[in-house]
Formats: sequence, C-alpha cells, structure tokens
Amino acid sequence: MKYITENNRIYVDGSDDKVIAEITFKTNDGVTTIDHTFVDNSLRRQGVAPELVQMAVNKIIADGNKIAATCPYALKWLKQHPEYKIVDTDDTIS
Repeated sequence: MKYITENNRIYVDGSDDKVIAEITFKTNDGVTTIDHTFVDNSLRRQGVAPELVQMAVNKIIADGNKIAATCPYALKWLKQHPEYKIVDTDDTIS
C-alpha cells in the first residue's frame, strides 16, 4: 500500500483515485492536532488506522511540533501509547 504524505494529511488512493484511507491534521502555534481518521470498509481490521496515526505522530515529531488530537480514534491510540506526550485541546498536558 502506498501512503501519500502532504502537509496536512496522509492518505491512500484506491484504484479509482478515491481516497480509501486518510488521517488529517492541522498545526497552530507549534501544536499539531489530529482531527480526522478514515479507513474504508475494504481495509478495516488490517492495521491501517494505527499505521496512519503512527505515521502522523512521526511527522508531527519530525516537524518539531507538539501532539494534540480531537479525533476519537487518534485520542484512544495516543492514550494507549504513553511514550507520546499529548496536549489537550485546552492546552494542558495530559
């Protein structure tokens, strides 16, 4: 599977150029917030969602930003990986 990385998202195009997996994020004042994760039904239960979050976290860290999330899936994943400090949406460290 070929992941495409852009400034504000990482995604996978299907055979018909339709996005079949995607994670989006936005950066403001040194904090990058993961706000959406999507995986098409055809890819579910194959580890694509956690892979997307890990790739986004790696990019955020490489860019020198702090990590935040409003996406429920990304929040759950981050809480299961305490090695990554996350910034709550109210700017307090959790």
